[in-house]
Amino acid sequence: MTGLSWFGIFRLGLVQTALGAVVVLCTSTINRAMVVELALPATLPGLLVGLHYAMQMLRPRMGHGSDAGGRRTPWIIGGMAVLALGGAGAAFATGLMLQHFWEGVALAVISFVMIGAGVGAAGTSLLTLLAGEVAPARRAAAGTIVWLMMIAGFAITATIAGKLLDPFSAGRLFAVVGGLCAVAFLLACVAVLGIEGRAARPPAREVDFRAALREVWAEPSARQFTVFVFVSMLAYSAADLILEPFAGEVFGLTIGQSTSLAGQQNAGTALGMVLVGLCGSLFAGRPFGSLRGWRVGGCLASALMLALLAGARPGFPLGMGFFLLGVANGAFAAAAIGSMMQLAGREGEGRAGMRMGLWGAAQAIAFGLGGLAGTVLCDLGRLLLGAAGPAYSLVFITEAALFVAAAVLAWRINDQHTGVAARPGRFKEARA
Repeated sequence: MTGLSWFGIFRLGLVQTALGAVVVLCTSTINRAMVVELALPATLPGLLVGLHYAMQMLRPRMGHGSDAGGRRTPWIIGGMAVLALGGAGAAFATGLMLQHFWEGVALAVISFVMIGAGVGAAGTSLLTLLAGEVAPARRAAAGTIVWLMMIAGFAITATIAGKLLDPFSAGRLFAVVGGLCAVAFLLACVAVLGIEGRAARPPAREVDFRAALREVWAEPSARQFTVFVFVSMLAYSAADLILEPFAGEVFGLTIGQSTSLAGQQNAGTALGMVLVGLCGSLFAGRPFGSLRGWRVGGCLASALMLALLAGARPGFPLGMGFFLLGVANGAFAAAAIGSMMQLAGREGEGRAGMRMGLWGAAQAIAFGLGGLAGTVLCDLGRLLLGAAGPAYSLVFITEAALFVAAAVLAWRINDQHTGVAARPGRFKEARA
C-alpha cells in the first residue's frame, strides 16, 4: 500500500498533540486563572477565546498560501511558532493584569490573535498534508488517530500544568505555560521533520485568493461539505456548556458526579472514533467501511440520544445516555475528518489547502457560535417556560433537529466521484 506508513501517521498525530497542548493551556488554564485567581469577570476570557475562534476565519487564506507554495511543512512549523509565542504571551499578559490591567488586556488581545492565527495555519496545513500523503484506505483511521492524539494533548498537558501551578503565582504561571509551549513547539518540529520529503509538490496555478475561493466554492462537493460541517458542528458544540448543568439542575447531581458523567461521555467519544477508524480500514470499499454511512448514522444516532435526553427525568440512566451520546458524536466526527481528507484533493491537489481551510473555518465558526447559542437558548427557555427541565429539553430538541438536517446534508455528499466535469486545464498544476 502506497502512502504514509502508520508510524508516519502517528508522527503527524504528535503535531496535533502539540496543538492541543497549547490550546488547552490558553482556553482552560489561563481562563481559570483570570476568573478565579485574578477574580476578573468571566466575560473577559470568554471574549478572548471568541477572538481566537474568529481568527480562524482566515483558514481559507492560509490554505491558499500553502497551495501556492506547494509545501505544507513551513506553514505547520510557522503556525506552531506563532501559536507557542501567543500562548506564552497570554500567560505573561495574565500576570501583567495584576499590576497594569489595561496593558495586560492589550497584550492578551494580541496573544489570542496569535493563538487563533497559529492554530489556523498549523492545523489546516497538517490536515492537508495528511490528506495528500495518506492512502485512501487509511484515511478514516488517520483521522481518528490525529483527533485522539489531540485529546491526549489536552489531558496530558492539563494534568502536568495542574501539578506544576500550585501554589499559584504570576511568575509560576508564565514559567509553566511558557515552558510547555516551548516543549510543544519542539515536539511539532521533530514530528514533521523530513516527513513531506525534499521534493515539493507542484504549486497551484497562480490565481489570487478571491478567484481561488470562488473556484473551490463552485465545486458542489466542497460547498455541500462546508454546509454539512457548519450544521453538524453547531449541533455538536451547542451541548458542551449545558450537559453538566443539566445533570446538576434536573437530576440533582453534585459537581463531582456531573464531572464523572462528562468523563463517561468523553470515553464514548473515543470509542466512537476508534470504531470508525477500525471499520474504515478493515472494511474499506465495503458498505460497513463507508465514511458516508458513518457520517449519516452518527448524526442520526446523535439526534436520537439528544431526543431521549430531552425527555429524561430522575430515574433515567443518565450515565449510559451520556456515554451513548459520546459514541454517536465520536462516530460522526471521525467520519467527517476522514471525509475531509478524502475530499480535499479529489478535484485537484492544487486547491487542497483552500478546501481544508474552508472546512476548518466553518468548524471554528460553528464551535464559536454553538457554545453561546446553547447557553442563550437555555436561558431564554427558562425565561419563557418557567422551569429548568423544559428549558434544557428545548435546547436538546433543537440540537437533535440540527443533527437530522446534518444527516440529510451528509447523505447528499457523494464521496465516490466528482460532482463537476473538470474542464481541460482547470486544475492543471503549474510546474516549478
